[in-house]
Formats: sequence, C-alpha cells, structure tokens
Amino acid sequence: MSYHKVYLKPGKEESLKRFHPWIFSGAIARMESIPEEGEVVEVYTSRKEFIALGHYQIGSIAIRVLTFRQEPIDRDFWKRKLSIALQLRTSIGVAGRADNDTYRLVHGEGDNLPGLVIDVYAHTAVMQAHSAGMHLDRMEIAETLAEVMGDSIRNIYYKSETTLPYKADLFPENGFLKGGSNDNMATENGLKFYVDWLKGQKTGFFVDQRENRALLERYSHDRSVLNMFCYTGGFSFYAMRGGARLVHSVDSSAKAVDLTNKNVELNFPGDPRHQAYAEDAFKYLDRMGHQYDLIVLDSPAFAKHKDALRNALQGYRKLNAKAFEKIRPGGILFTFSCSQVVTKENFRTSVFTAAALSGRSVRILHQLTQPADHPVNIYHPEGEYLKGLVLYVE
Repeated sequence: MSYHKVYLKPGKEESLKRFHPWIFSGAIARMESIPEEGEVVEVYTSRKEFIALGHYQIGSIAIRVLTFRQEPIDRDFWKRKLSIALQLRTSIGVAGRADNDTYRLVHGEGDNLPGLVIDVYAHTAVMQAHSAGMHLDRMEIAETLAEVMGDSIRNIYYKSETTLPYKADLFPENGFLKGGSNDNMATENGLKFYVDWLKGQKTGFFVDQRENRALLERYSHDRSVLNMFCYTGGFSFYAMRGGARLVHSVDSSAKAVDLTNKNVELNFPGDPRHQAYAEDAFKYLDRMGHQYDLIVLDSPAFAKHKDALRNALQGYRKLNAKAFEKIRPGGILFTFSCSQVVTKENFRTSVFTAAALSGRSVRILHQLTQPADHPVNIYHPEGEYLKGLVLYVE
C-alpha cells in the first residue's frame, strides 16, 4: 500500500525519536504530493529515513502518529490495537465484571490511537473521533470493534458532530454504526445510571471520575453533601450509598438535573435525602448557608486552549474561595480541573491562593488523577488532563 510521503525539516525528528505522537505543521519541510485531510501519510526525516505513519490534518497538529513501524494501516492493524486496548482493561479489572459494565476502551494517545475515544456502556460502545483520519476510518474501526468485542457489544453509536474540526468539511452525523438499541442503562461499581449518549456531554457520562466517586463514597457517611456541576449525578448517588445525611445536586442545565433525579431514583427510589437544583454555580454558592461539610467542585473545562488559561485560573480561584468560605469546620472538599492546558501546578496554585484568602487551615488528603482505563502514554505527558485534590478544611 502506498501513502503520501512527508519530509521533515532537519532536526525535527527528535521528538519522534522519543515516540511523541504529534507532528506540528512547522516541522514539515515538504510533501511529495498533497494528501487529503484524514489520509494516512508516511513521514521521513530530512535524510529520507522512514520514521512514522500517521493521519494528516490541516492545522497546528498536522500529523497524529499511528505507528513508528512501516506497516499497512488496515483491518489487521485496527484489530491488533483494539485487542491490546481490551486486554489492558481486562487485566486492570474494569472490563468483564458483573458489577461494572462501564469503562473507557480507547483513550486516544494513551492507547496509541490519537484522535479516537471509545467508551463502553453495557452492550453499547460510544465511539468519538477527534481527528479527520479517525472519522474517515470509522466504518473499518467499528467493524473491527464488533469483531474484537464479540457478543458483549450489540450497538456502536458514533458521536463526533461536536469533536471534529469544523473547517475540515467532514459533515459528521451522530448515529448508530451497528445496532440501534434505546436501552441506555449501565452499571458502575454496582450502581445503575442512564446514559445520554444522544444529547449528553462527551460520550454521555464522565467515565473518568469512577475511582474518585468511589473515594467520595468512603467519606460520605453522615455528611451533608453538595455536588456542584452534578451533570448526571454520579457523585450524588455514590454519596447516597456511602450513607450521606443529605445530598444536594446543582447544575445550570435543567436537563442534567432531570437526569440526576432519574439516576438517584434508579438506585434509591423515594429517598428523601436527595434534592436537585437547576441554578448557576456561583449564584448557588453565594446564597447557600454553611450547611455542607462535604463539597464536590467538578466544573467543566474552564480553558479549552492556552489563550483562556488566565481566565480559567481566576475561575478556579473564585470557585474554590467560595467553597472555603462556606464549608463547615472539619469539612472535606473534592475539587477538580479537567482542562488539559491547566497543569497540576497551575491548578494547585489557584486552590492554594483560594485557601490562603479564606484564612482557614487546609490540608491535602489525596491528589487525584484519571483512572487506569484513561492511561497516559509516557511519551505524551499532555494526556494527563484530570487533576483533583481532596482537602480537609478546619
């Protein structure tokens, strides 16, 4: 199989020798022929030595590396990669469990498949492309996925309308590539929930907070819990199982609050401990009293790109300052950032500043990150996006 050849500028292969999976447009010297967006290209050094194969795309990241070997990107390639991904999830104990049928099967660069995300919810896999190449290869990937997963997956839903570069003229449509079930109930650590993969954020649920929700459950006993930015209520129903005295869920989206109520009802029918409010986070924090001794701040990404970093850090500082001001003595704060451009140091500095402004004695109990089914490729540290702190506030 012949691919378009791309030649790099002298010295620009150094990051690839360290197996970094991105090639920026500025590193490219010339192309023998102009590839279409999403096509596979062969990458050569300035000395015409082969170094990688990857998906080409117009933009800052011009090539996302699929392999550092000279091999065809065909059905066998996808089958091998997906089989390795499944093997990892089985070996770490998130796949193949009776009490847990929710996990991330493919995590982009973390699984050496940049631009591809696949989340599994019971018998449905939700597939998302973040690059033109993965979009163009979606049918072959879906067919191979069905083969690798066997009977465990009956439906494959494709959800990439909002994740692909709009300038690429790809016209992606969300919809089923296989099956078409309306059964959207899944189980995480023995708790049931409905997944909104049709209209919900990401693939329909924040799979990456599973371990952190389980940790919250351990701290919830007899506490009054506020789950801010509750989305579909994940932290809320874990807190309920943990024996919380009361749980209040808040989200600016009425649709999210509706789904939170349904998810809590699914696990704790008629339980009076839970109430949900559709309200702006800052307005709620302003008007609330000092009734909570466990607060969760799992805000959406305040910064999607570097230009928004300063405003994002101010947002985290302001948000955490409110929580420090209102949380009861002996309270526990779970606070997170899911922005890739916000480093661990950036986030900690924002939270530290908020703590200092409150004048309260604050101690770190845990430093949190994404779970093992969201692995970070050691050659691609940018993949470490989720940061969290669990703090004890005197």
